[in-house]
Amino acid sequence: MKYSALKKYKNLFSLLQREQQRQANTLNLIASENYASPAVLEALATEFTNKYAEGKPRQRYYFGNEHIDSVEEVTRELLLKLFKITSRAWSVNVQPYSGSPANLAVYAALLKPGDTVLSMALDHGGHLTHGHPASFTSSIWKFVHYGVGKDGRISYEDVERLAKEHKPKLIICGGSAYARIIDFKKFAAIAKKSDASLMADVSHIAGLIAGGVHPSPFPHADVVTTTTHKTLRGPRAAIIFSRTAISDTIDKAVFPGLQGGPHENTIFSIAVMAQEALRPAFKKYSQQVVKNAKVLARELENKGFHIVSGGTDTHLFLVDLTQHEISGKEAGALLERAGIIVNKNAIPNDIRKPWDPSGIRLGTPAVTTRGMKEKEMKTIAQLIARTIIDREPLVKINTEVRKLTRHFKVWQ
Repeated sequence: MKYSALKKYKNLFSLLQREQQRQANTLNLIASENYASPAVLEALATEFTNKYAEGKPRQRYYFGNEHIDSVEEVTRELLLKLFKITSRAWSVNVQPYSGSPANLAVYAALLKPGDTVLSMALDHGGHLTHGHPASFTSSIWKFVHYGVGKDGRISYEDVERLAKEHKPKLIICGGSAYARIIDFKKFAAIAKKSDASLMADVSHIAGLIAGGVHPSPFPHADVVTTTTHKTLRGPRAAIIFSRTAISDTIDKAVFPGLQGGPHENTIFSIAVMAQEALRPAFKKYSQQVVKNAKVLARELENKGFHIVSGGTDTHLFLVDLTQHEISGKEAGALLERAGIIVNKNAIPNDIRKPWDPSGIRLGTPAVTTRGMKEKEMKTIAQLIARTIIDREPLVKINTEVRKLTRHFKVWQ
């Protein structure tokens, strides 16, 4: 984008320029980040941002929404097509501002205060909104948590035992730091036995599902939530898919329950994202994301790092740094100075505090968007090892990172 109008505000434009340079000159291994395409960015900066549109399409509280209604309808149609589901069975709400409010809307729609929910613990790969004590959700509903075993994988027998014991009204599968394939069919069987609804939070793996490299939750779940900015490469927003029998309740929880006017420029951008993801190139992209993650995890393991669960089936994995006597916070700071961007992350049964945990989380969506493949993953693994284990001069490594990034534009 040229930003011709913005350039007259030199102090603000310089901030944008510096961030553009940072993104271009660093290796982004944050699993929850990606690079939106030029078309997605253009869609965000359209006149759709000027319009209030409270309510559903054709049922607005404001007038002048003829074209806005069409935008939402087209977006929903594209998303149904992308995930290979029909409007007879599923409804799509594209209005949630982001993932956390989307999850909260589902809880508000399906649960009463004090109801029990079974979900994955945060330090085992879950998400804050899945009932962590620091989250507002835990003060309204009773959350019981399952985790992973010593092998770093979900024990479905443990999930079933907890469901039988606590009789949850809702079971949540999906998380933010789980590297293995989720068996939605097994979760559905457990939910059915427990007379519970099943919600799949696929915020991290939605793009992998759309790209055909991870099984779909739609044959099994009652509700599916996802953000749009991770493996889908869209704007920062969220979507709620729900079975038609409960969709009205969920829609009312979004508006007027939690939100006011939807961000129609963002919804327009989601439509562009879906249009791009329907192209054959997106399937190849998703396949490469997983290939890259597998290679990066294997190469780091070969260099002496402990990978939680021994590898990955998806776009991300956790590195346990305990044996290297460095915390995730310290490692992340070193890597940032070297030009490699990660996030600190708790590992299963972490004995350290959340703000200075024992691990880091790595993901390949962003570097794959730049066109990097297996060869570059081997190089990145070497750079990480030289930073954390060998403690080579960070200036030297940063120079090599910049040399590598020059060959791969932020958007190919």
